[in-house]
Amino acid sequence: MGGAFVLKIGIALSGGGIRGIAHAGVLKALEDYGIKIDIIGGTSAGSMIASLYAMGYAPHYIYLLFKRYAKDIAALNTKPILSGIQSWFFHNKKTFTGFKDGEIIENVYNKLALRKGIKTIEQIPMPIVIPSVDIAESKEYVFTNQIPTEAEDNSQYIMDISVGKAVRASSSFPAVFNPCLMGSHAFMDGGVLDNIPVYEVKKQGAKKVIAVKFDADPIDKSSNLMDIVMKTIDIMGSKISEESLEMSDFVLNVYTDKVGLLDVDKLDSCYQYGYDCVVKNINKIKEICEKE
Repeated sequence: MGGAFVLKIGIALSGGGIRGIAHAGVLKALEDYGIKIDIIGGTSAGSMIASLYAMGYAPHYIYLLFKRYAKDIAALNTKPILSGIQSWFFHNKKTFTGFKDGEIIENVYNKLALRKGIKTIEQIPMPIVIPSVDIAESKEYVFTNQIPTEAEDNSQYIMDISVGKAVRASSSFPAVFNPCLMGSHAFMDGGVLDNIPVYEVKKQGAKKVIAVKFDADPIDKSSNLMDIVMKTIDIMGSKISEESLEMSDFVLNVYTDKVGLLDVDKLDSCYQYGYDCVVKNINKIKEICEKE
């Protein structure tokens, strides 16, 4: 007799700036309730959590790592961002200057990968997908450790890339970071075309996929530049996100109570929001994940 059929569970983590730490809370709660994740995907902030989890870091430790490095990564203010935009558009259109270059993200993640004996994304043990967008080609690329058998375009997938570079590329949020340059590519935040990579997770063999997302806060008089940029990207990607969510088996919509894109002082509450959201929906999640 053959072995028992194993239902592979996948999870797709959306972007969302600092709110992304809620994904670690989600993963911690799923572990606490005995739900094993076999395949993971993440875009932008979601890629930061997904990569660490796929490399073997425990959810609570991921949370502690975020607390350690978040302020360095998010050390921004409006003035240099605005001057960067002016420099980019009006002074020299052939170069990208004035924004943060994202190098700190790349360095931190390469260091954390090396702790696990990992240099490139193809060495990560758990199946993982990290979308990014090449703004020169207007094309989505996916960093992964295995090219799906049903891939229509193998050139879309990149395996020979450091973990840090992949996360940096997917997290190069417009108006905050420069595009991430790699060879002829100029990568930017994957959320522009694939903010919740459900389809790519499915193509890796997941039979059930949980999608984790956040809703952008409404814009009002108290909104800052980052809130406006976040809302703009949310609007642009809403139709694509709808299609991704329709392909998922369960959508976990984490409410984060107006946490800003770079609001590092609310890491603790965001982590708890993610955990509590799973607890609230655990019976439905279990039912879906256990049904063939």
